Amino acid sequence: MRCVEALVVYCWAGREEEPYVTITRKRRLRKGYEVEMEQEVGHSERRLTTHRNAFKRMAVIQAFLGSTPQLTLQLYISVLEKYVPVARAVLMAICLVSVTYGALVCNVLAIQVKYDDYKVQLRPLAFLCIVLWRSLEISTRIAVLVLFSTVFKHWIIPIALANLLVVFFLPWVQFWRSGSRLPDNIEKNFSRLGTVVVLCAFTLLYSSINMFCWSAVQLKLADRDLIDKSQNWGRVAVYYVARLAENTALVILWYFFKTDVYENVCTALLVLQLLLGYCMGIYFMLVFFQYLHPCRQLFSHNVADFLHCVCCRRHPAGTPLCLEAPVEPGVRHSIV
Repeated sequence: MRCVEALVVYCWAGREEEPYVTITRKRRLRKGYEVEMEQEVGHSERRLTTHRNAFKRMAVIQAFLGSTPQLTLQLYISVLEKYVPVARAVLMAICLVSVTYGALVCNVLAIQVKYDDYKVQLRPLAFLCIVLWRSLEISTRIAVLVLFSTVFKHWIIPIALANLLVVFFLPWVQFWRSGSRLPDNIEKNFSRLGTVVVLCAFTLLYSSINMFCWSAVQLKLADRDLIDKSQNWGRVAVYYVARLAENTALVILWYFFKTDVYENVCTALLVLQLLLGYCMGIYFMLVFFQYLHPCRQLFSHNVADFLHCVCCRRHPAGTPLCLEAPVEPGVRHSIV
């Protein structure tokens, strides 16, 4: 129904002049400067934006609650059968593309939420870097879990539940320790119980994403947007160090307790490829945040600063640069 309505609105948009609903003010980063922009938003454009955001969120839900389990199951069957039919290979490729796209949408949504006052536009090279980062991260993670489950069939369920529950309860523990109240803007007609149910479902999706890849955001249940908008490199570092250690432990256990199913496979080389592939995914992530992030100029510390422990020094965060804005008639500028 939403798809049909979006198509109808898109086809009729622009045929009749309509009064604008509101005026949006966005800032765009241009060569180190902020340029304020105003845009009139009409009824059609506002409805299309609502549908577009809904489609993005549905893509994330479908990717991590639909395509990821499907890809894991198909890979598990292929490993046990030691045979991959063409139809199954095509299905697995489609699932991997779907999950990678869902992770890409997660990155875009996270940037839009964190930098809501800015007009964000990713360059093609940034999209390519995110695709390489996410595809390597997700594919190696799923491969490690599948290989481990073929040997330790009864241990994979407790490990998966531990991953899921730790990430699920962590935002709630932080919310409880902060002493804040539940946000009241989730839905006007929701009761307190309904708000808790919606937040639990949102946290479950968040933990499901983090089981396979970094979700690109940190939940903050006390905030009206439910997202922590601060750029905390420490959390990212802790996540990837812990995930790399877990993947290494699982794949090494598989290597020492593997069965005869893998007698025709160079298992040592496979272990090296999986660990190297995950490290390459981390490398592309660092390249994206250091050079290709659309709002990297707003970072108080970038990746290089964090790696050199500059973020531990005491100096004002987000200190603006003392630069002169270029003179352009009719355009307002502010210095970043």
